[in-house]
Amino acid sequence: MSDPRQIRILWGPGVTRGVRLSYLPRRARHSQSPGASRWPRMDVEMDFDDYVLACVLSRALEEVDAGEATATEATGLSRAELQDILTRNFPSSFIHSFSLGDVSDPEIGMEEDLLRGLLLTHARPGDSTSARFAKIIARRALRNDHLWQDLGLFDRSELSRLLATHFPNLAAGNTGNMKWKKYLYYKLCEAEGFALCAAPSCRECHEFRSCFGPEEGESRLAPVKNGTDLD
Repeated sequence: MSDPRQIRILWGPGVTRGVRLSYLPRRARHSQSPGASRWPRMDVEMDFDDYVLACVLSRALEEVDAGEATATEATGLSRAELQDILTRNFPSSFIHSFSLGDVSDPEIGMEEDLLRGLLLTHARPGDSTSARFAKIIARRALRNDHLWQDLGLFDRSELSRLLATHFPNLAAGNTGNMKWKKYLYYKLCEAEGFALCAAPSCRECHEFRSCFGPEEGESRLAPVKNGTDLD
């Protein structure tokens, strides 16, 4: 079982590599700011990619602690990739919580492999961070909740920012504001040459709301981010 104080390192107040983190309530207002071309200001004083990794690793650690998955199974990353991320970005005391010495690289099923391929095709060329996010997103997309929830993000807008940053052409194609997980599978089916839905058009489909409705819900890390349940 991981020490809850190690989670505090991620969600503050805490210190990661000399950078103070404080997840402030007003983040919610920034995240919901209108305007697709203007991303919300980050109240945490850290790089956005590092913030997303902290979210993902916190969700992974929940699954590790619950005995639901190993760190590699939770993230879709190899042991070497996880070791590199943790060593570069997080305190050494946090690394031990993942028990990387006891895990093997994740097994990749056909569905996940296809999702990986789709994302990697649209990733920023030569960017190892984009490639790693492709693997993470493909693995977390296999979970049952909204994709932003299973990544541990605050809301959909943060996932939109992540995708627009690392997979810009793919993200730009979602002009109808389809739910991101639905959109990824839609694009996957399109690439493979078959239709995901038999309806003649989205507007005529009886499941329209399930594809285009709001992605509402609470972040899976809300209690931690709000500073509760830490002790």
